[in-house]
Amino acid sequence: SDHMENICGYLMKYTNLVTGWQYRFFVLNNDAGLLEYFVNEQSRHLKPRGTLQLAGAVISPSDEDSHTFTVNAASGEQYKLRATDAKERQHWVSRLQICTQHHTEAIGKNNPPLKSRSFSLASQGSINSPGLQRRPSQNAVSFFSVGHHRLPTGKRGPILQPDHLVDVREMMSQAEGQQRDLIRSIECLPVSGHLTSLDQDLLMLKATSMATMNCLNDCFHILQLQHASQQKGSLPAGTTISWLEPKISLSNHFKNGAAQNFPAEINKPASVREEQSIAEPCQLTREPEEINPDEELEDLCDDKEDDLGGVEEQRSVILHLLSQLKLGMDLTRVVLPTFILEKRSLLEMYADFMSHPDLFISITNGTTPEERMIRFVEYYLTSFHEGRKGAIAKKPYNPIIGETFHCSWRMPKSEVTTDGGSNFSAHSPSEHVTLSKGLEGQAELDYYTVKFVAEQVSHHPPVSGFYAECVERKMCVNAHVWTKSKFLGMSIGVTMVGEGLLSLLEHEEEYTFSLPCAYARSILTVPWVELGGKVNINCAKTGYSASINFHTKPFYGGKLHRVTGEVKQNATNTVVCRVQGEWNSVLEFAYSNGETKYVDLTKLSVTRKRVRPIEKQGPFESRRLWQHVTESLRDGDIDKATEHKRALEERQRNEERLRAETETPWCTKYFIKEGDGWVYHKPLWRAVSAMQTQQTDTN
Repeated sequence: SDHMENICGYLMKYTNLVTGWQYRFFVLNNDAGLLEYFVNEQSRHLKPRGTLQLAGAVISPSDEDSHTFTVNAASGEQYKLRATDAKERQHWVSRLQICTQHHTEAIGKNNPPLKSRSFSLASQGSINSPGLQRRPSQNAVSFFSVGHHRLPTGKRGPILQPDHLVDVREMMSQAEGQQRDLIRSIECLPVSGHLTSLDQDLLMLKATSMATMNCLNDCFHILQLQHASQQKGSLPAGTTISWLEPKISLSNHFKNGAAQNFPAEINKPASVREEQSIAEPCQLTREPEEINPDEELEDLCDDKEDDLGGVEEQRSVILHLLSQLKLGMDLTRVVLPTFILEKRSLLEMYADFMSHPDLFISITNGTTPEERMIRFVEYYLTSFHEGRKGAIAKKPYNPIIGETFHCSWRMPKSEVTTDGGSNFSAHSPSEHVTLSKGLEGQAELDYYTVKFVAEQVSHHPPVSGFYAECVERKMCVNAHVWTKSKFLGMSIGVTMVGEGLLSLLEHEEEYTFSLPCAYARSILTVPWVELGGKVNINCAKTGYSASINFHTKPFYGGKLHRVTGEVKQNATNTVVCRVQGEWNSVLEFAYSNGETKYVDLTKLSVTRKRVRPIEKQGPFESRRLWQHVTESLRDGDIDKATEHKRALEERQRNEERLRAETETPWCTKYFIKEGDGWVYHKPLWRAVSAMQTQQTDTN
């Protein structure tokens, strides 16, 4: 047919992080069912540089942009391609899908689902039985035809009517039963031999069959709503079309990839025995420790997370994990594989959001409430870029309960933005020095110090508290965050539940703010991060507020990492500043007076944090706690890193079990629960208030 014509042309092909994208000449051979590529059109008569069998392949437009798509072969090989525009992508995708369908059906006809093959897995017989042995000529596609049924050629089903929904439900129930049997049969296979439960083709089958059933359930739910609206004339009030919870019963994650028990104690590395032998945290001193900033040294660690090697090598593990998950599943209690981890704790990631202390300190230097709100918005939007270590989406360590992280920044006063007004609008310079001496015990220096402390205050749910202060400028920020992660199919969503409070004590102003959601996209290919959702910043005293939207990329068109926002005066509803751009690139601030300011985040200077050497850190400080995991990841020893990580997690479970048995409550170290939130035990506003009361009494 006209739709089966051979097409050819140039596409960009993603090779690796080093080489990146390269132009290659691609040829779709419909007769052979092959996608071939050459260096250029002139070398077309030579042997192809690469060839993919399209039978059984999955052709997927990417959600990164409107030009990219992937070709996932049944063999597990993948091409990530990019066309010049959306129209060309659609042309290639449609032709590839037609060719793929044609050759997949042809293989199905040549390899009919005979009874002996259809029940070869369910029989759970010996691996040496004929039904379970894969013949050398039997490729992945023919094996995928297990239990597959097709309508006779040339016959089309009638148009679905509302009264057919009962029949559809019955057919779906049968399909769900077959899918459950298939999953159960695969999981009953041995872990070694010719055909195992960890076979990459079978893991792909589990993942795709799961996704298919989830999608069918969602579609059936929509049909039910449409049927109801036809009967009633409109949808019921308050009805929303949302994802259905899959009705497929799944075994516990990692069932057939379960973690092996540790070897005997004598075979464990000394560091693992040390991790398991640390006493229960409440038996250690839980008294807050005052960290001397002079003991901290400039951090020289620079662990960029641009290495995809581990993800590519462990793709079968990811497929196995995905096959065990369902849409909307809470991932809080799911143990994720070690190779996708960043080399830092989540608590340290929160500290890295403070990597522009000059912008943070300059907030209080604004001469008007309007200017201070705009400066806070500028600081807020520039904080996320440095919080990400590289373009690849990896996950920081889950902090264990009682874990802490301390650091500080020193910022030369000459590098902090000030305006024409006095730097200390609420207090005279002499009064400021008096407060600084009283709170810090030292004379005024030529730099500002911003101190940071974070603590994991709860394990279930996972809640972190963090606090930062600059005593010299009498400003501090306190926040608590509950990270809720969910499986969304080919991406993972993380909701940051909680609230932050910035206090500018010189102006007696408080700013409340929230955090956006984060998404790890394309987790089977090149994972990347985007932010999404609406956040609000409010100052009740001044009446100024800001509304910021982090836009997720639409399926077709649109830009990545787009953000828009506006600052307004609530009393008059007047917009005083609008902002747009990308949160990891360039931001444009347009002010009500007609002026425009551009901030290029890629050129902003980053101030390195100061951290105590590991040998001076306490046993529950992040870097010391995770040091063996981090060292193993740097060395590329995933197995060793997994062993150390498992030891820490097992110790935490044992401690939690012991507390439950003895009914011993957990004791936090630096944060106190107040209402629904967590507050630092010695916030700067209390110290300043006490100092001012003391001065008043003296006078």
